Amino acid sequence: MEVEIRLFASFKKRCWKSKRLHFSDAVQIIDILDILQIDVEEIGMILVNGSYQTVDYNLKDGDILALFPPIAGG
Repeated sequence: MEVEIRLFASFKKRCWKSKRLHFSDAVQIIDILDILQIDVEEIGMILVNGSYQTVDYNLKDGDILALFPPIAGG
């Protein structure tokens, strides 16, 4: 199974902007966060194929996961 992971803002500075990862077993978003060493509290928004999801979502082959930190502004 292959999932494309796109990181935004401070996440891409810590890791990378976009990368395809391969998994032999089922994987949830929380598993990806563990791999990337990102705490759930650091997440502002999670999108899978453009739709909002939660950390317990089961990713499927070909999914595009986008992770955003909280957005601050003024």
